[in-house]
Amino acid sequence: MPMMQNDKTELLKAFLAGLPGAAASRLAMAVEVDRLMDGRALPHEDILDGLRPVLRRDHYDRTPTPLRLFCRPFQDLLSCVPRTAKQKAVIARGTLVPAWNWIRNDLLPEEAAAYVAECRALVLAHRHDEALARAAQFWPLAADAMTRAVSGSRETVRTALGGDAAAVNDVAEMALLLSAGEAMENLAKILPVPVPVFNEQLVWQVREIYDQMVKSHPDVAPYVAVVAMNRLAKPWEALRLPLLVTRHSDDTLIAQTDMGLVGEILFARMDALKASIQITRHPLFDAQRLLDDVKTFADLSSHIVKEIELKREGDWAKRLMAERVMIGNIMETFMDRAPKEVGAVLPMAKGTGADFSKPCNAEKQEMAVRYARLVAGSRNFAAAASFAAKQKAIYEDLCTSLKRYNDDLVKALKADPQHAVANAQLQLCAELSAILFSEEEAELLRRRARAAQSAAA
Repeated sequence: MPMMQNDKTELLKAFLAGLPGAAASRLAMAVEVDRLMDGRALPHEDILDGLRPVLRRDHYDRTPTPLRLFCRPFQDLLSCVPRTAKQKAVIARGTLVPAWNWIRNDLLPEEAAAYVAECRALVLAHRHDEALARAAQFWPLAADAMTRAVSGSRETVRTALGGDAAAVNDVAEMALLLSAGEAMENLAKILPVPVPVFNEQLVWQVREIYDQMVKSHPDVAPYVAVVAMNRLAKPWEALRLPLLVTRHSDDTLIAQTDMGLVGEILFARMDALKASIQITRHPLFDAQRLLDDVKTFADLSSHIVKEIELKREGDWAKRLMAERVMIGNIMETFMDRAPKEVGAVLPMAKGTGADFSKPCNAEKQEMAVRYARLVAGSRNFAAAASFAAKQKAIYEDLCTSLKRYNDDLVKALKADPQHAVANAQLQLCAELSAILFSEEEAELLRRRARAAQSAAA
């Protein structure tokens, strides 16, 4: 019975993840309001789990629940990415509920209960601005209690949070940003998600908040650039703020200041991409995921170079060059294998051209298509990932082989319109032509094949 229930839950989540953004937003709002009213009929958490991928991707507004309002000062630091250690300015989303339960049950039970009750009533009455103002009153109270608890017995806090040592540091950062909650709220108003361009006017506005924070909350000041980065459509543009603050354009000097935190987080993201790319192996790999990882890595690395002046002797420059070389070597290995995998489904006999004596199995065809997608799909970013020469050579080799095979295929169909193997290969060749050339070229091949068969008939 539990297994059947789990299957139904997974089906529900899969269905919800496919909803259009607007529908997902309306449904999430209805479910969260029902939960605020202590509704018991709906599986609130299962529904919201299914909707979260859509809501996060499209940045839809959410119901301002007491917990969500409590999180506003540090919401931009929350991350779902698995971690092996605590990274500064990155708070695991998994820490959130244990920390909130700790605050409500142990740290500030009476104050938290009053906050939740008042905030819930205001939200249900659609007085959202007043609910936010009530949360702002609770932030410094919670920050003070959390800071005192972490400064005391960290082991006690760790136990209350489920035994995760990194979660204790997460809580310390939550408290730090809660202590400057109103300033973080002002920053969020300046930078509504997602900010398409971090233009000069916005940079100066954020710089002003940073300068104020240096005076009032110096420990929180470095987080200003990180919050800005997480609100930008192009996160590397956040490096413009350290450039303005430090008045230096090279990575060595920026990295030595508290504003270097932005660069360290960007490099940590690149490290995660690098790790994902490194574990990718033939034959079990997802071509699109590998392309996405390498493209994101290439975009980050190339834009970091554009935003700041990397000195050869600088730590960032050394790391960037070493990682580019590593990614380039991995991709060159995949490129080198592509002709073999594609050639296995486009057999050529010496002296006589394409060989249509026996069919190719579906597994080999699928592998060939994956490698063709990998080679063709990496054209626009191969240079930034240091494998452009290899990609170009392999791509041209595959195109030449496919053109020759397509010509022989048309001839074979003209000689024998009912040739079983040639007809079976037509679909594969059209798919490869669409990948390596264009959809128009694939349609041209189909028309040529039909014309050849008609002429023979």
